[in-house]
Amino acid sequence: MDLWDMAREKREVLTFSTLFTAQNVRDYLSSDEGIAQAIDWCRRTAVTKVYIESFRNGYTAERKTLERARDRFKGAGFEVAGCVTTTNLGKRSTGWSIIACYTDKETQERLQRIFEYTASMFDLIMIDDFLFTDCQCQECQLAKGDRSWAQYRCDLMTRISRERIIEPAKSVNPKARIIIKYPQWYDNFHNRGYDVVRETEVFDYIWVGTETRDPDNERWGRKAQYEAYYIMRWLGEIGGEKTGGGWFDPFGTSPPTYLEQARQTVLADAREVLLFCYGALQRDTGPANIQHLRREIPYLYDLADIVRGEPILGISAPKPPNSDPGNEPYVFDFVGMLGLPLVPTAGIEPEASDALFLSYHALKDEDLKDKLLSTLDSGKPVMLTDGLVGELEGVDPKVDNAVILNVGGEPRSLLNLGFEDLRGIRDIMLKPFSLKFDAPSRVSLYLFGEGYLAIESFNEEKVEIVLTGDRIGDSELVLILPMTATAEMRFSSRSLRAILPPRSLTVLRRG
Repeated sequence: MDLWDMAREKREVLTFSTLFTAQNVRDYLSSDEGIAQAIDWCRRTAVTKVYIESFRNGYTAERKTLERARDRFKGAGFEVAGCVTTTNLGKRSTGWSIIACYTDKETQERLQRIFEYTASMFDLIMIDDFLFTDCQCQECQLAKGDRSWAQYRCDLMTRISRERIIEPAKSVNPKARIIIKYPQWYDNFHNRGYDVVRETEVFDYIWVGTETRDPDNERWGRKAQYEAYYIMRWLGEIGGEKTGGGWFDPFGTSPPTYLEQARQTVLADAREVLLFCYGALQRDTGPANIQHLRREIPYLYDLADIVRGEPILGISAPKPPNSDPGNEPYVFDFVGMLGLPLVPTAGIEPEASDALFLSYHALKDEDLKDKLLSTLDSGKPVMLTDGLVGELEGVDPKVDNAVILNVGGEPRSLLNLGFEDLRGIRDIMLKPFSLKFDAPSRVSLYLFGEGYLAIESFNEEKVEIVLTGDRIGDSELVLILPMTATAEMRFSSRSLRAILPPRSLTVLRRG
């Protein structure tokens, strides 16, 4: 079965999609030949849904070109949606120059016209992750008043979303549904006006940026690969049924990290994987990334089948919405690389948690002290960052069921923890799950319901792991990626000892 036939058969399990930016529409979809080539590429890449963009970077694609491309793709059996990227569309922000000042009324009016134009052609519209502001012009300062910048911007962008995007679009096209795509820089959302609670309420759907890229790439922030999983699960809990899929790109990637973006997105139970974007995937590392992805797509469908709807088990790792990270930005992403199975969540709920990890972010919860004391008294394992401990009063974390994680203001430094340090942490934190896990850092552990577990090694070389616990000795290997990899595995009565290949994902079904 070729990928196109497989994609149509499996689209209820997992959908692959791509985006044609407004410039891609102009450069690739203005001729019949260009459209035919794009359709062929999509079919060979298992893409069954396309987003055709009307506006980006100050450029508006022509209606005739948009409508012809829309109709050609529909006629070829694709789902078709629109997209808008709100860059260079009005008065410039005093911050990032491609971002707008949304306090400015003329900018608001232009934003409205763009969405009215797009809604006249498409029933579903994605908004790329530039719908924010960092402007501090005099007009913004006056409008802000006594509010913090974060509060003003969240209030502003929620109102703009409702009054200048959603209501006008639905007025033009009552069938219009609007998707807000959140970026991957979740620890800074509120400071730039992304309010994931209120905006998720007003939009029809949400999408998630899972573009982590190469972990040592300075330009792209040296992100931990696990971040894609954490943010997809975190926003997935907030969005519930409104959560559509994850979106990643080829920038700053090599084939191994490009595939890891895909695996983490699917592991996090995304229903759709959007490959940004058609034009970028035709150049630089794009073709090589896609070549490797095409080989792995059949197995990503298998992975989606395994995780779909399964509850995740593990250590509750809450990031309250609009919480500040202090000196611990994105600490969850690095903790997830330490062989600790996290359950990303928005709320601190000790009663519903078997084990709890709290960072500086937890200070956002007004009831933190009472919740923490009750958890410590219950005997459940609790891991606290040193940054949080330094802010606590009236709480003694030096008890047998507590671990203090020394982040030292450098979350990335956690990847340097050695075997003995990691063993000491895991022995306490994994106790409620009747598991012991020995592995170096940069190895992630995921628990899905009672039936499955996954281990992903992000290391460049083979690593040895030992997993001990109930029903481990009778486990069965059901999937390993890349599909050419081989893991050396030895099972005993209650344990697994394995040599995992570099940059690999292993999925087991418990006995």
